[in-house]
Amino acid sequence: MKLQDLCNLVTQLVLVLLLSSSSSVLVFGLENYSRVDFPSNFVFGSGTSAYQVEGSAFEDGRTPSIWDIFAHEGYYDGATGDIACDVYHKYKDDVQLMVDTGLEAYRFSISWSRLIPNGKGPVNPKALQYYNNLINELITHGIQPHVTLFHSDLPQALEDEYGGWLNRKIIKDFRAYADVCFKEFGDRILYWTTLNEANVFAFGGYDVGVTPPARCSSPFGAHCNSGGNSTIEQYIVAHNMLLTHASTVRLYKNKYKSIQQGFLGINIYTMMFVPNTNTTADAMATERAFQFYTGWFINPVIFGDYPEIMKKNAGTRIPLFTRHESKLVKGSVDFIGINHYFPARVKDKSDSLFSGYRDFNGDMAAQVMYEIGHKLSTPYEVRPWDLYAVLEQLKQSYGNPPLFIHENGQRLPRNQTLIDTVRIDYVRAYIGSVLRALRNGSDIRGYFVWSFLDGLELLAGYYSSYGLYYVDLNDKDLKRYRKLSAVWYSKFLKGIDSLKASTDIVSDNEFGSKLLLSQ
Repeated sequence: MKLQDLCNLVTQLVLVLLLSSSSSVLVFGLENYSRVDFPSNFVFGSGTSAYQVEGSAFEDGRTPSIWDIFAHEGYYDGATGDIACDVYHKYKDDVQLMVDTGLEAYRFSISWSRLIPNGKGPVNPKALQYYNNLINELITHGIQPHVTLFHSDLPQALEDEYGGWLNRKIIKDFRAYADVCFKEFGDRILYWTTLNEANVFAFGGYDVGVTPPARCSSPFGAHCNSGGNSTIEQYIVAHNMLLTHASTVRLYKNKYKSIQQGFLGINIYTMMFVPNTNTTADAMATERAFQFYTGWFINPVIFGDYPEIMKKNAGTRIPLFTRHESKLVKGSVDFIGINHYFPARVKDKSDSLFSGYRDFNGDMAAQVMYEIGHKLSTPYEVRPWDLYAVLEQLKQSYGNPPLFIHENGQRLPRNQTLIDTVRIDYVRAYIGSVLRALRNGSDIRGYFVWSFLDGLELLAGYYSSYGLYYVDLNDKDLKRYRKLSAVWYSKFLKGIDSLKASTDIVSDNEFGSKLLLSQ
């Protein structure tokens, strides 16, 4: 182990020991603060993505994405995004809800297969009109749009034609798609994210097969689509995603940056990795987990190459960057977006390296234990120090890059409950940890609660709920109902301190003793 790696490991362990004490709950979870404690240019918002909320899946020229196919194959027990929340038709009403809530920003994604139905070629004028209308509606009401270009919904046409992200042809087609977005919307969009949860997409979709396009192979995944290879495809896809991201950033900088003055970043999923025991073996496995999950994408965009441990353990199965590619990828971010919900315990599995047939987890030589499953809807434990530790680790490991917390929120059962005090406790505690990280020097630019509406969730369909607003899927008009968490967030954004906002809403007349919409 290199000296720097050892120092990073020691730092991580000290953080874990320091932040695991019961007193830290008081410091992080119950610390009081208000909006004015954050910099004036720090932005608070909420988010959704196209397939999760837009609906109108077969309307106005839109064609299926790999997520459509994934849902229609029955992963969510029959639930799909065909109708979802029908934001495609109800965007004006939803923007008004954002105004009522006091959102400063709204993060959404563009459906590639709606904008360019065949993945390449002619642009769909109906889609242009929709996204222009949505963007204009947001700006008219003083809400800053943050746009994600890819959120797990590759046009199925490109998947069928050449294997999608497995083929380097994707670089040219994605760049052309992004070019349309920059040209048509870039005069009003300052913040672009190329790829959402790039690490989850590669690992989940091409190793264990729990996310679109569900390619995997036995014994590493279940219910795999035919033709997958869990020993290598995730590395190929990740490599092509990084090259696509970097090529898109270069396009923007060469063609649009001087005029539009926008910023481009990439988004990854983060967890605070904690050793399962206090053994050296588990501590070293924890460091490997960080390098494999987080360093897999951040190392290249900051340093121009994969972590050394990944290259060593994956060997010839992980593509190498050429000198030109390394130069292209290095420094290809203005910011990094992170999604964070819960921690993971890590157990050493070094014996996996003796197997000649292994996947990402085998190369990592670690067992990462975290919650996953398409029906899970139990609330997450409130552990705000985990987010603080992640932010600190990113600061220390990567030179304090600009960050946006793009997703953070509480999972609850989708049972019509409007009194979601558990969500308030979670969000309030985690925003407090963001403030603490800011005060400790982390370059954090914004925080987005996931999610604005109860939509179709990537792993859980409609079993779970993250929204500030409940959407009644049994109502023909898909009526929205604001939850108590929306009231709290609104009060906080209007300058009421977080503790007072929590106590004030208990007596909110809109809710009273009503716990369920059906009552």
